[in-house]
Amino acid sequence: MTPEPARTSDSAAASGAARPLDPARALDVDALIDDPKTRIVVCCGSGGVGKTTTAAAIGLRAAERGRKVVVLTIDPARRLAQSMGIDRLDNVPRRVKDVEGDGDGELHAMMLDMKRTFDEIVEAHADKERAAAILANPFYQSLSAGFAGTQEYMAMEKLGQLRSRDEWDLIVVDTPPSRSALDFLDAPKRLGSFLDGKLIRLLMAPAKVGGRAGMKFLNVGMSMMTGALGKLLGGPLLRDVQTFVAAMDTMFGGFRTRADATYRLLQAPGTAFLVVASPERDALREAAYFVERLAADDMPLAGLVLNRVHGSGAAHLSAERALAAAENLEESRIVDQGDGKVGDRNSPDNLLSSETSQPSVPSEAPHETTTSDVADTTDVTDTTDTSDASDASVEQLTAGLLRLHAERMRLLAREQRTRDRFTALHPEVAVAEVAALPGDVHDLAGLRAIGDRLAG
Repeated sequence: MTPEPARTSDSAAASGAARPLDPARALDVDALIDDPKTRIVVCCGSGGVGKTTTAAAIGLRAAERGRKVVVLTIDPARRLAQSMGIDRLDNVPRRVKDVEGDGDGELHAMMLDMKRTFDEIVEAHADKERAAAILANPFYQSLSAGFAGTQEYMAMEKLGQLRSRDEWDLIVVDTPPSRSALDFLDAPKRLGSFLDGKLIRLLMAPAKVGGRAGMKFLNVGMSMMTGALGKLLGGPLLRDVQTFVAAMDTMFGGFRTRADATYRLLQAPGTAFLVVASPERDALREAAYFVERLAADDMPLAGLVLNRVHGSGAAHLSAERALAAAENLEESRIVDQGDGKVGDRNSPDNLLSSETSQPSVPSEAPHETTTSDVADTTDVTDTTDTSDASDASVEQLTAGLLRLHAERMRLLAREQRTRDRFTALHPEVAVAEVAALPGDVHDLAGLRAIGDRLAG
């Protein structure tokens, strides 16, 4: 039943310590990256969950454990370069300095240049004259810079290039920050389908039909289609598309072939997918959807990295007790005051009894107030006021801290309920929980700290 796990989670979170996962379900990250059979690790998930940091931390940890690693990121924020102490990242792997460890491990990093990767494909699969014509074509320039799915396709192309060179023991891929986690898997087939689609084949037809028959086909069979497209796209754009298609004719099959080859590479036993998520409902819902999609496509899933998990060291103080204590401090009438408190001394009953017990002063001999009397009175008043203000400020601060602790405990309970829903839905998925750091990761030391938390 659904309510029961929630009560268990609340109880565990109320005690201040998150209930640990079953050891049998914990993801052993070190075993994964130490296995020489593991050649590719793909970090995927929804945006903003820490994929880039996770990929960099895994790459650094693997390198410091003796492997030769390259990390491929598609993150436009360039945080990876900053954290690794590199001035810039581009389409060429660059070695990271200050990698520690006893072995011969190395760490290289690179950031995908989508257009440059597309240019490299053209230059590698076309003669010099045709490649120059393609690279100068306005439609190609638009396609290579921003066509939907091009970034994801080029990430797959670059992954295939890196793997074919056999220069690194391990390739860690940080998937693109797509709106949907499925784009990375779908884009190669989408772009391949576009380049091999009916419209492209139709535009290629005049170039394939030669001589007078070709001219007749172009003038009669294509006139209506080109006229309609010319009105829709504009004459110059249509000519650019036809010129591009004619120049790329011999390359279209290669795009589909390489896309299929890279897709099979992702399904191979040497590849491991890590789904990265934060302990929030939307992120884990996306993670669950991705897990199901990976299973449907026979992709090897290593496990889930649950990032930025919160904890508390106050294991004995529940949210309810913290709130009750805060309310007790903030409501002065509820506070029990012991003997000798300032409030007791200044109560009306004490003042009345004090006045009654003192001897009366004759009216004809009024008391003269001296300077010392004023000073004594002032000292007492100042001391009392200062003491009251100090006590009040301490109580207010303590009450505020108690309320903050209560909010933290409620956060722990929510995160644990969310995690428990995912693990109940997917009990076969191993999980590695990464405790949240107090600040952002901006150097190798921070990446090492993340790696330590990943390894448990």
